[in-house]
Order: sequence, then structure tokens, then C-alpha cells
Amino acid sequence: MELEIYWTDFSKKELKNIFDYYKENASLNIAKTLVIGITKEAAKLKKQPAIGQEEELLAKDSRHFRYLVFKSYKIIYWTNLEKNRIEVFDVFDTRQNPIKMQRGK
Repeated sequence: MELEIYWTDFSKKELKNIFDYYKENASLNIAKTLVIGITKEAAKLKKQPAIGQEEELLAKDSRHFRYLVFKSYKIIYWTNLEKNRIEVFDVFDTRQNPIKMQRGK
């Protein structure tokens, strides 16, 4: 069965921040291409939710986070079987200090 992809408010905000940054510092086309690439990568999870690696930095959380990588971004998600969906929790720039991944959400 195919699962729905659900973007949390936090992950949508992070995606918008990425878009805004590249729109301002590169170009609208680069911003669009990057955000579309991230969302297409996440769409792969509909049929194969376990393809991502386990996120060790969030291992203490009961949701069992996994991640996919697109360019320099981690798409952090968990499988919510009760709601039959993949919940994208964060889009994290891997060029940042990994400790920031545990920032308040």
C-alpha cells in the first residue's frame, strides 16, 4: 500500500527558508530546482518508506527517525502507521553543526 507524504509545519518552514535563501543569493530558478528536487526525493518514500538510514542523532526519540539525502540536505522523516503516512519532520542542511538538528521543533 502506498503511503501519503505529510510535511509538518516545521519542515514546510525549513523548505521555505531554503527556497528564500537560494532565491535571494542565487536565482529563482536554482531555488525552484532545489526545492522540487527535495520534494521528489521525499516522494520516493511513498512506496519504500524504509529506504532511508536511521538518524542516530535523534535515536532517543520514540518515532524512529530515518533520513534521505538530497544534495547537502537531510530529509528527516518517520513512518506514522496509525495515520498511514510518512511524516517529513525536518529538512536539515548537513553543512551545519549536527547539534543544531536537535533544535526545538
